[in-house]
Amino acid sequence: MIWVLLAVLGIAGCYAPVSPPEIIAQPQPPSVIPLAKHHIVGKSAQHRPIMCTMVGQGPDTTFILATIHGNELAGTPLIQRLAEYLPQHTDLLQGRKVVLLPVANPDGMANNSRYNANGVDLNRNFAAANRRNNAQHGYSPLSEPEAAAVASLIRQYSPDRIVSIHQPSSCIDYDGPAWSLANHMAQHCDLSVRKLGAQSGSLGSYAGLTLHIPIITLELPGNADSLNEDSLWQRYGPALVAAVVYPNRAK
Repeated sequence: MIWVLLAVLGIAGCYAPVSPPEIIAQPQPPSVIPLAKHHIVGKSAQHRPIMCTMVGQGPDTTFILATIHGNELAGTPLIQRLAEYLPQHTDLLQGRKVVLLPVANPDGMANNSRYNANGVDLNRNFAAANRRNNAQHGYSPLSEPEAAAVASLIRQYSPDRIVSIHQPSSCIDYDGPAWSLANHMAQHCDLSVRKLGAQSGSLGSYAGLTLHIPIITLELPGNADSLNEDSLWQRYGPALVAAVVYPNRAK
């Protein structure tokens, strides 16, 4: 499943899938494992596909995305591992749907750049009340196809919570009504809750303050992308699963 995504993005071989560690729930028999659904939700400025995976069919929806800044890479293998883990632990999906966007900025990832191919910071390009129109943030909200794809997913799935994975501030930041969710996730990793403040035109400002959706900015350490996939999952995978099952405690 993951290799299909990696091949489409042109980065096959960067991450080697391995069996998920048994940290939260026991795997279910293969006969009850639901298939994850993959689809292209848009194209980048340089016409790379923006790939999304949906797991589960319940009404409670969690949207998790990574690498909206193309040089903050650690969130991508975490989401890829989560996409493997959840279908093998179907008890966690009862009444739930999880929408996963492993690479929100494929051009930035390919070019090892914070920005997209137009030189725009995608995490400043949303239609938040505090946004600023300029070259670095975009001259209009959602001017960039990548940010428009993220906003389209939010409209389509109306998530109950959003987790956006970043680096390098080593904390759990939050916007909107997400203080309780942030503290819940902090119980499952070594990151502490720290309010960084709403950034101009950010996804946090748009989702949390404009749409009133609880949103977490999961700020991993700057060196997190030097860790292998197993180490990343052991350290931060439980916090992602905790967000999916919130407000229940992870098993």
